[in-house]
Amino acid sequence: MITPETASQKAETLCRLAPIIPVLVVDDAAHARPLAEALVRGGLPALEVTLRTPAALEVIAEMAAVPGGMVGAGTLLSPADVAAAVDAGATFGVSPGATDRLLDACEEAGLPLLPGAATATEAMALLERGYTVQKFFPAEASGGAPALKAIGAPLPQIRFCPTGGVSMKNAGDYLSLGNVLCCGGSWVAPKDKVTAGDWEAITALAAEAAALPRG
Repeated sequence: MITPETASQKAETLCRLAPIIPVLVVDDAAHARPLAEALVRGGLPALEVTLRTPAALEVIAEMAAVPGGMVGAGTLLSPADVAAAVDAGATFGVSPGATDRLLDACEEAGLPLLPGAATATEAMALLERGYTVQKFFPAEASGGAPALKAIGAPLPQIRFCPTGGVSMKNAGDYLSLGNVLCCGGSWVAPKDKVTAGDWEAITALAAEAAALPRG
């Protein structure tokens, strides 16, 4: 078991490891270990593997064995997803939104969750339950950094990890906000580089992202 308060404490620690959490959609488990090694080497130790491919759980299991990395499961939608992610070795979870069933499952499994919110009402509902660290998703489609700044004004207790449309170009806009701990982004592991096994290029992208200043 884990309480929402403890989950948020663990999520904050995770989010403070680096300014960017890579959001990874991996089709081939053979790429898992070298990809994780490349990202960790570049300074991005927290890795979110989305449950969007048949290989995702195997990818989590492979990445969980990489020294220096912390691997979580993204796109958690159901209690079954939570159970599978924990069995695969995920140490944290990320969801696009939040339902009571999903929150209950993560708390019962002891899995720290970064739950998604896109509106003040959703953020307030999670805060009421005890979640003070949340994912702002989809960030750009929900109004971007100006919207998150506006939501944060009356809700100073909440810290966010904006994800969805975040890139090297606009990450600084989010990271400059006082209520942002880090951002989630997929640009640090582009599909063509992963497919080609260009791990040096991915390490370079990770290092560039890891050097982004935070407000």
